[in-house]
Amino acid sequence: MSTILLLSLSNVFMTFAWYGHLKYGHDWPLWKAILISWFIAFLEYCLAVPANRFGFVHFSGFQLKILQEVITISVFILFAIFFLREKLAWNYLVALAFLGFAAFFAFGFKAPVSVS
Repeated sequence: MSTILLLSLSNVFMTFAWYGHLKYGHDWPLWKAILISWFIAFLEYCLAVPANRFGFVHFSGFQLKILQEVITISVFILFAIFFLREKLAWNYLVALAFLGFAAFFAFGFKAPVSVS
């Protein structure tokens, strides 16, 4: 559970780092948008790295990545609707459903044992 919570929080930071300046940063010079985004992304890394370390005990690398992608798109959908004020179209929901299928296949079957 800590992995999912940390990945969710890290994705909130990363979404703001990558897309937050699109709403309010139009008058900023590009260097300022990059610098602020890097600062926010640093906070994201402080959450994502432990999330992946803790998660690798319970999940495979493939499962962690697929989980991260599902969380990323879910966070972005909320961000786009509530922060950017964009409309959610049917095709975005279909794309999310396909990511849900990917997560099902990643977690629904026993993964092969690692060869270390």
